[in-house]
Amino acid sequence: MRRIALFALVCAAVALGVLAGSPVRAAGDYPVVTTDHLKAMIDEKQDFLLIDARTPEEYAEAHIVGAVNVPEKTFDSASAQLPADKAKLIVLYCNGVKCGKSKRVAKKVEPLGYTAIAVYNEGMPVWEERGLPIVTGAGYGRKIDTTKVPAAELDRMIRSGSQDYILIDVRDEMEFEEGHIPTAINIPAEQLAARSDQLPKEKKIIVYCNTGSRSYMAYKKLIGLAYPSIFQSLFVEWKEAGLPTAR
Repeated sequence: MRRIALFALVCAAVALGVLAGSPVRAAGDYPVVTTDHLKAMIDEKQDFLLIDARTPEEYAEAHIVGAVNVPEKTFDSASAQLPADKAKLIVLYCNGVKCGKSKRVAKKVEPLGYTAIAVYNEGMPVWEERGLPIVTGAGYGRKIDTTKVPAAELDRMIRSGSQDYILIDVRDEMEFEEGHIPTAINIPAEQLAARSDQLPKEKKIIVYCNTGSRSYMAYKKLIGLAYPSIFQSLFVEWKEAGLPTAR
């Protein structure tokens, strides 16, 4: 009943013009706004709070103009940025449709009494790809070409029992536990530098995430840490190839 009431409240906001001019679609438990829709809301200076639910490091590198950072792992302290008005519309985003951070943070926001919560499901990748306004940090824009390991090749490496590489899942622990590539270890991207002592430089390092954003960030970190043999793979390609996952 609470989910139905929540959806009704956000749809009422649509009717009142808070989300005017755009259809609202359901994504899991929360209504969704589109890229065009969010752009219009920002351009029209509508009264809502935009939350970037990604890690502080991802937020610092680049985020949507006007967004505040409320990460899942530091929610208790970061939630001080939430509005006093419990009826104010809150829109959350993260790294696209396969990223669960925005919905997980939404589930932490809702019990605090907020009644109008929506998700910008396309997230930072689509917003950035469209060339829409972002705030960037010092590390942004220094793009590099990564060396990719296709899913089929990675599968062959795993099946061979080779010991000359380390496969790192740089997603969050929760995502890792829900399913990962066999033999992978979990070091979230934001912890990679602090835990780099676990990674011998004489081995190949293969980093992966769902669609490339966090593994790209991890790849850049490893370059900065002077690892000589770094590769990137994608979990989405692994799953699309029908290859097995572990838990």
